[in-house]
Amino acid sequence: MHTIDGFKLRKLGNEYILVGESMSLINFNKMITLNETAAFLWQQAEQGEFDANKLCKALCAEYEVEPAQALLDVEATLKAWKEAGVIE
Repeated sequence: MHTIDGFKLRKLGNEYILVGESMSLINFNKMITLNETAAFLWQQAEQGEFDANKLCKALCAEYEVEPAQALLDVEATLKAWKEAGVIE
């Protein structure tokens, strides 16, 4: 998988948002907000090709979380990102 070019992570207060920086990516009906953990995963994903296992390992290295729970959380996040059209 990889992120779709043109989406940038921006911090807004205590949350993060994904912003489409080209007119073809802007959808004012849908704003993608991320918490700190999801923002961390996005930053990892932006580094190149990734899968759930790669992001799970990064999450476990950064936070104190059990691998099984991390994998469930990563898979749920990736599903939401696919549905939002920000990864493929």
